[in-house]
Amino acid sequence: MFLQNIIDTMKSSIYVPSHITGFFNIKDNSNPLLKGSCGVGFLLNKGVETTIKKSPKDKIAIKINGKKDKYNEGIIKEVLRLLDINHGIKITQKIEVPIGCGFGSSASSALGVSIATSKLLDLNNDLIKSGQIAHLAEVNLGSGLGDVIAEMSKGIVERVIPGSPGYGKTKIIQNTEEIYVGVKTFSKIKTSDIIENEDHKNRINLIGKELLNDFNLNPTISKFLDNSLKFSIKTNLINEKVLKAVTEFNELEDILGSSMAMLGNTVFAMTYNKETFESLEDIKIYKIDNEGIKL
Repeated sequence: MFLQNIIDTMKSSIYVPSHITGFFNIKDNSNPLLKGSCGVGFLLNKGVETTIKKSPKDKIAIKINGKKDKYNEGIIKEVLRLLDINHGIKITQKIEVPIGCGFGSSASSALGVSIATSKLLDLNNDLIKSGQIAHLAEVNLGSGLGDVIAEMSKGIVERVIPGSPGYGKTKIIQNTEEIYVGVKTFSKIKTSDIIENEDHKNRINLIGKELLNDFNLNPTISKFLDNSLKFSIKTNLINEKVLKAVTEFNELEDILGSSMAMLGNTVFAMTYNKETFESLEDIKIYKIDNEGIKL
């Protein structure tokens, strides 16, 4: 037991579920803690597992999915910069979902690093403060606006007030039913190319606000899926290949609905019947996560 206690003080692990947004609008603010988005999305039971260990070496070592990944370690380095940590730890991450394809993996990564580092090094940051650091990292890099606060919730979740944890506010729409999610990914979208483009932002804000108001009149799973598809089409963010896949999903028996993940060339569909997806090719099957972060 004594040896185990020593080992436990030398490493910290956390699991953060991934998050897919169906529709949203952007809320700018000069204060990055208040900058964010309102919208509706859901958590998946696959995400990012982060383990951080103390290291005697005077450097930061990072491995993602077993290898060095200079592109995707950028969000990790930004979190460490905000925490003022520049040596003495080894970080390993297992990312269970496609990166850069609308799963909020950068937020899961940032949140995991922020919480685990704070815990390991006794930085005295609670979950809210750790979430704020992860949110700042996302905003600074333009990699996301609302995934962090959503990933600190569970199930199907609405971002009611924009901003980081402690400033923004979420509302759980559904976190009791067992719902299967079929996903097909075609390619990446660079989030910053969309959320920092004025033409895209104007369309997203106009249509996203309209659909969010409509959703709140009848906040159901069916309405979420319907409005997600309307959003992807009206904003012109969906391409022909993705729209074709959405149509094919929606023609299946027992499908609740299908749309495009924001922001990625990824199609998602929901059903209560897992068998609906099992005969399909190139489909990953997940479940909506109703538990949230695992410390």
